[in-house]
Amino acid sequence: MTLTKSILRVALGTGLLLLIPLAAKLFVPGMLWSPGDFVAAGILLFGAGLAFVLIARMSNNTAYRLAAGLGVAAGLLLLWANMAVGLVGTEDNPANLLYVGVLAVALIGAFVARFRPLGMSNAMFAASLTYLVVTAVALFVWKPTGTAAEPNVHLVNVLVANGAFAAIWAVSGWLFRRANATGSTQQLA
Repeated sequence: MTLTKSILRVALGTGLLLLIPLAAKLFVPGMLWSPGDFVAAGILLFGAGLAFVLIARMSNNTAYRLAAGLGVAAGLLLLWANMAVGLVGTEDNPANLLYVGVLAVALIGAFVARFRPLGMSNAMFAASLTYLVVTAVALFVWKPTGTAAEPNVHLVNVLVANGAFAAIWAVSGWLFRRANATGSTQQLA
């Protein structure tokens, strides 16, 4: 499939996905999305889809493509959750800005690795570790506020959710490592 067709599919998919919250806004009284929310969601979804298309085209290896999909999904989920409700406390907690470092590690690592599987694996594992460190620093420096400040239960939720996000980065790293180990990765770019 040509790059132009792939980009058109991403745009179409983005539009179709945005119909879900639009329908909810029309029929669910508690749906409070503003036009800015739709624009932000569109940018995030289209950007993630485009990133996946561009990275996945670099190899015909299935493990590489799955790893790329998970890595992109991890970045999308990190941004979406952070903007929507925050990963530590509420979305207004300044500790949430530290999570930009996770994306920076993943992106810089990917570019330094020139998107080769072993380097991408290292970048995803580094992003996973960075995620855990950022969560620890955020919880140590800034105590959760709002509903997350309630005793123990919410702190456990924060730890479990952040652990799950870190695990997604780690699984992506493992899949990139598998793509490297198979030796059948044919770099297309």
